[in-house]
This record gives sequence, C-alpha cells and structure tokens, in this order.
Amino acid sequence: MGRQSMAFQLNPDKVITLKENSEHDTRISSDFSQTCKITGICSLPSGQIVIADQLTKRVKLLDQQYNVVSHCTVSGSLWDICHITCNEVAVTVRDDQTSSVQFISVSNWKLVNKRKFPLQHDVLGISHHQGVLYVSSRTALYHYRLNGTLVKKIYEDVSGADTVWKCVLSSIADRIYIINSDHHRLLTLSPNRTLLFTFIDPQLQYPWCDHVTTAGGVLVCGLTSQTIIQVDREGRRKLDTLATETDVESYPISVCYNINKNITIVGMFNISEILV
Repeated sequence: MGRQSMAFQLNPDKVITLKENSEHDTRISSDFSQTCKITGICSLPSGQIVIADQLTKRVKLLDQQYNVVSHCTVSGSLWDICHITCNEVAVTVRDDQTSSVQFISVSNWKLVNKRKFPLQHDVLGISHHQGVLYVSSRTALYHYRLNGTLVKKIYEDVSGADTVWKCVLSSIADRIYIINSDHHRLLTLSPNRTLLFTFIDPQLQYPWCDHVTTAGGVLVCGLTSQTIIQVDREGRRKLDTLATETDVESYPISVCYNINKNITIVGMFNISEILV
C-alpha cells in the first residue's frame, strides 16, 4: 500500500458510511432461558472479537462468522472491556458489594480468567494505553497501573449521578473522551486534565459509550436517542450520524469499529444479537 492510500485509510475524520447490516446471536446453549446484554466489545489485533455479556456474567470469544467459540464466567455484572496486549483483555466487574478489574487471556481460541484486582470505588468504563488503565466510576476517572496500583484521580464531576460514565483514549493518547450521560455530552480532556472541548448535539441523548477506531476516529452512542454519531478527532463537531433508530432497532450500549474488515459492531440494550 502506497503512502497516499495509507494516509487516507488512517485519516481519523474519514466518515464511516453504513452500507448493509446483519444480526448475529451471541447466546450459547445455556443462555437460551435468558437475554444477553452486550455492554462491551473489543477487537483484537488478530481480528478476533471479544464481548462482555452483562446479564449472563460471561466474556465471549467470537469467530469470523460471529459465532461464540469460547466463553468464561466472571463473578459479577460486566460493564466494559478493553484490549491490553495482543492476547489479553480486561473487563470491569461489579456485584452487590465489590468492584474489580478482571484480566482474561485469549489463547488457541480459548478464554481463561487470569489475575484481578479490587477497587475501592464504583466501576463502569475501562480503557488502556501503554501500561496505563483509565477506570471510570460514574462521577470520577482514575489512573491505575496494570498491577492494580492507584496512581491518581484524573477528573471528577459531582454535579450528577452519571457524569463520568465511560471513557476512551485517542489513538496516540493525547485526548481523553469522557461520556457525561446526565448532561448529554461528550467531553474531551488533555492528558493534563484540561477540558478542551464539550460536544453537544440534539441527536445525542443520554450517551452510553464511546469508541476510538484504529485510525483515531471517534464514535459515540446515544442511548435514548438510539443513534451512533461520528465526531471529529478533536471532539468538537459532528462529522455524520452513522446510524439512527431505524438502523440499530434498539438502544445502543456498546460499539466497536474494525478497520481491517471495515465493519462496525453494535451491542444493544437487553438484546441477545449484535448488529454488524
């Protein structure tokens, strides 16, 4: 691939266009008495897809046809997932009394629970960059090391109950994108915690999750507006509305873009299928 075409492919503000879609059931045999709820989706460098199923308390590995080929169970409700290394992911877990980060390895198409560490606060979102974990707790964002050591509180907003819902980092870690669900906005922070931009749009109501593509593009899902919006890399303006309620069919709560396959995978509220 020449330099010019590579630069075009990796343009973070290149608009993603929806051409066609399909649904794929994420249930395994023991799930069919209940509904799945895919709260996190992660694409590995190998192309494998790992999803977090909150209601069944399972992390699931999908093959190229989006069939579940392996799973492992965790001890609580799953809220988010992120890629750590080429064969490892981390998920945020909550039960009635505790919160934790659970690491899971992927080897020979098998998922295996590894180490975990407890948290002294509530937990929702998780993101990773070069050995640094960013963990959100509904009203604050924390910086952790991979061994579970808390480094510092990065950001806090106590003006509501869900002001720091989830977060992701830009592809070169010079931006932190924070979901403020209560106030229907996407915040962009610098690494030194300076608020750079606040994105608000009538089509973004109760944002639930955000995602940064390999190229650096930013996607954000509106729960009650039933939309997926692409925002520019600065987090300042809308580039396009990727999907509306006629496309996603339900409330989108997780999204992941795979640049190698040119696909977007969406998890929806209390629906067992993912939308590809």
